[in-house]
Amino acid sequence: MALSQAVSVLEKVIGHGGNATTEQDITNPARDRAKYADPSGETMKALVWMGKNKVEVQEVPKPRVVEDRDVILKVTGSTVCGSDLHLLHGSVVEMEKGDILGHEFCGVVESMGPAVKGLKEGDRVVASFQIACGECYYCKKKQSSQCEKTNSNTLENGMYGGRTAGMFGYSHFTGGFAGGQAEYVRVPYGDVNLLKLPANVPDEKGLYLSDVLCTSWNCVVDTGVEKGDVVAIWGAGPIGQMCADFAFINGASRVIMIDSNWRLEYVKSKYPDVELLDYSALPRGTSVYTKLREMVPRGPDVALECVAGEYAKGWAHYFELMLGMETDTSELVNEMITSVRNYGRCGITGVYVGYTNHFNIGSLMERGIRLIGNGQAPVHMYWEKLCGMIESGEIDPLKMVSHRVSIDELDAIYYKFDKKEDGMQKVFVETKFSAPPYTGSPSLTRYNK
Repeated sequence: MALSQAVSVLEKVIGHGGNATTEQDITNPARDRAKYADPSGETMKALVWMGKNKVEVQEVPKPRVVEDRDVILKVTGSTVCGSDLHLLHGSVVEMEKGDILGHEFCGVVESMGPAVKGLKEGDRVVASFQIACGECYYCKKKQSSQCEKTNSNTLENGMYGGRTAGMFGYSHFTGGFAGGQAEYVRVPYGDVNLLKLPANVPDEKGLYLSDVLCTSWNCVVDTGVEKGDVVAIWGAGPIGQMCADFAFINGASRVIMIDSNWRLEYVKSKYPDVELLDYSALPRGTSVYTKLREMVPRGPDVALECVAGEYAKGWAHYFELMLGMETDTSELVNEMITSVRNYGRCGITGVYVGYTNHFNIGSLMERGIRLIGNGQAPVHMYWEKLCGMIESGEIDPLKMVSHRVSIDELDAIYYKFDKKEDGMQKVFVETKFSAPPYTGSPSLTRYNK
């Protein structure tokens, strides 16, 4: 049995905590049709996890209202996130075969429970990727990603010393909720976790309030980018790109982006003010650290990690990850710590799930480096502000969107996204409920012709 599934069995043996106020482990209505499936018998297309490095688009039951504050959405747009690849690879524990994936989605309210307030059928909305109750200590502070009442997982609590909120489509480790890479999705506490989209914010822009925009904004402001700062960003994916935009908005004087391959060319075409560092093209004997010190002699003021801990650059970490001797590599974090100036600030937004080896704690301590775990971004703290910035034109999420694809082919899209094929950056996934493409967004690409 795969480690991910074995850990899920262990959680069942130990048992959940008693803190959650919404039902756990409803990752697919097919798990209990009588309880979770719509009584009409209607089915829907959904992307499900079928084991390490295997996903499938399947016909599964449409979800029903289970609790009084549930909302059922017709999904009009979803996307694939770099974080989804950690599920594909089996890096995140407690996945089970048949789990519906997807934590970023928008849609139209189809139906709702009797206790839902402030919404009506037909409302266009975007969901936060985390599920918050709206009433606990953290929710009252808008720190929605740390909600105390939507995830009762015992192993997460023991491993981290506390629980995160429940999250859509992101394993039983975070509550076991079906995701939105589907034609319908159930949203617990729907009146808390859905934001109405203004008429002048199309799905192709509003969708990204679900995660990537809030995550990027949180990375920049939580790490403390200030006027005049030189900011170095590890990772040229969508999060890194939006962090570059937001760093400039928050006063950065320079932004340097570190990555390799065609993604840097994409950034160059969309973000001409960003300086690029291709680590794969550095001459022998030159490291990211030494190159950065050539570009910024004292070192950048701020470093932002927008990659994740599962991608090893050196052989030592490659084998340690493969043999289960660590869950995450410390290589990029060490590069950041040594590269920033003394008393510099380093923020970690890429997903790290457990433990790492060879961490340079000496440099951290001796040079006064501030290492900040940005956490899962508290979407509710930022999404109204960022929605206003989309409306005003101050930010344009379409800059990071390279493809429009169909949910019918989402399994194939996962594999292409994982291999960085076809210049794929951020995608917009349409369903049968989607509106025609918004002006300026990519046209539909078909792969299974």
